[in-house]
Amino acid sequence: MAENKVTKDMGILDAVQQYPESVDIFQQFGMHCFGCMAAHFENIEQGCLAHGIDPDALCQAINDSMAADAAK
Repeated sequence: MAENKVTKDMGILDAVQQYPESVDIFQQFGMHCFGCMAAHFENIEQGCLAHGIDPDALCQAINDSMAADAAK
């Protein structure tokens, strides 16, 4: 099993900067907060909870997507 690279305790902008391919998944889940001031200090879990999104599901989707891309 691949190691999860993105975790819910990561800062939103940290995750996006380290893994730019995660932007599409954030947006699919309804998180379009990259220009939001809160994205500068909130972690993924905090941002998800503020938007009613399951942080574990979001992180899993990002990591699954990156694993699938790496396997291509």
